[in-house]
Amino acid sequence: QVQLVESGGGLVEAGGSLRLSCAASGSISSINAMGWYRQPPGKQRELVAKITSDSSTNYGDSVKDRFTISRDNAKNTMYLQMNSLKPDDTGVYYCNAEVPLDRVRRVAYWGKGTLVTVSS
Repeated sequence: QVQLVESGGGLVEAGGSLRLSCAASGSISSINAMGWYRQPPGKQRELVAKITSDSSTNYGDSVKDRFTISRDNAKNTMYLQMNSLKPDDTGVYYCNAEVPLDRVRRVAYWGKGTLVTVSS
């Protein structure tokens, strides 16, 4: 089992910055990839950024060059630095961790989410 707790959300003006944190506990050594997803109001959950155990990253098209994902294995924490925020970045941001069961199957764990609101 893996437990994930997000923090750092809040209200910010357009053009501002926020840093989200995701603290992981439990069977941390089993985690392969971690990521941030968001769910804008009335829309589907979407990938924001993902980082693998070898620190490879990929980003959603709308956040490239503005957001940076990182992880501190010593602190069991993942971060999302968000710069140049736009009103369209508003949503609930969820932390995700993937644990492989075998070569094909994996289990996904989710945090409860943290709300980010960007005012225009």
